[in-house]
Amino acid sequence: MAETKMNVQLIAHTQVSRSFLDTFVPCGDETDGQAVALTAIRTCYSANKPTEIVAKEGAKYFGSKASDGGAGTDADRLFRHIVRSGHSSTLEHISFTFAIEGVSRALLAQLTRHRVGFSFSVQSQRYVRMGSDDRSGGFDYVVPDSVKGSTVKEALFRAAMRSHQEDYDALRSQGVPAEDARAVLPNAAATNLVMTANLTALLSFYSKRRSGKGAQKEISDLAEMLRREVESVEPWTSQFFEAAG
Repeated sequence: MAETKMNVQLIAHTQVSRSFLDTFVPCGDETDGQAVALTAIRTCYSANKPTEIVAKEGAKYFGSKASDGGAGTDADRLFRHIVRSGHSSTLEHISFTFAIEGVSRALLAQLTRHRVGFSFSVQSQRYVRMGSDDRSGGFDYVVPDSVKGSTVKEALFRAAMRSHQEDYDALRSQGVPAEDARAVLPNAAATNLVMTANLTALLSFYSKRRSGKGAQKEISDLAEMLRREVESVEPWTSQFFEAAG
């Protein structure tokens, strides 16, 4: 049993297929996500087939400056227009998969309230035994920032964690199965999960959970870490996270 810290890592994201690459004529440093976004958006308005859009229209959008006077290419102008007009369902075709480690069960309860556009695979307290003598070495836990830095508060909090662990171990020693003994584990108990979400869903999540929106700090920190991971592979999304909320 030990204190743990949140870690977020992007493990997969939308990339164009090998066959689509044959029609992909780069005009600059556009990303796969931008190619998918352009294809989805222009499919709604173009006489060209989806498989033809990047080949026939890519130069127009990726190869020229934004006609609205804004930053980036005319593709960036189109993406801004789509978001402003509320047609952001076209960005649901771009997805990201994250490994999220060392978050509290309290955060998990908040996170899984965001259902549309999200998929979750969560470490099970039923199948992963959390006893002191188990492979896990006991449950790890997350200490809230409001507790840290105070000798008295930290002592009380850590004593509570030890008590929960002792209760869990005692129940297991009496033959109580892990799926029932887990009932005494606290909201602070840490968990790990894999989460996949599309870009539209992530922007909605960020607008509600970013710092300054009244969300608990742990989930606000998660929102910022998810944003950084997305922007690391799709930098053009930064303007939409900035404008969210």
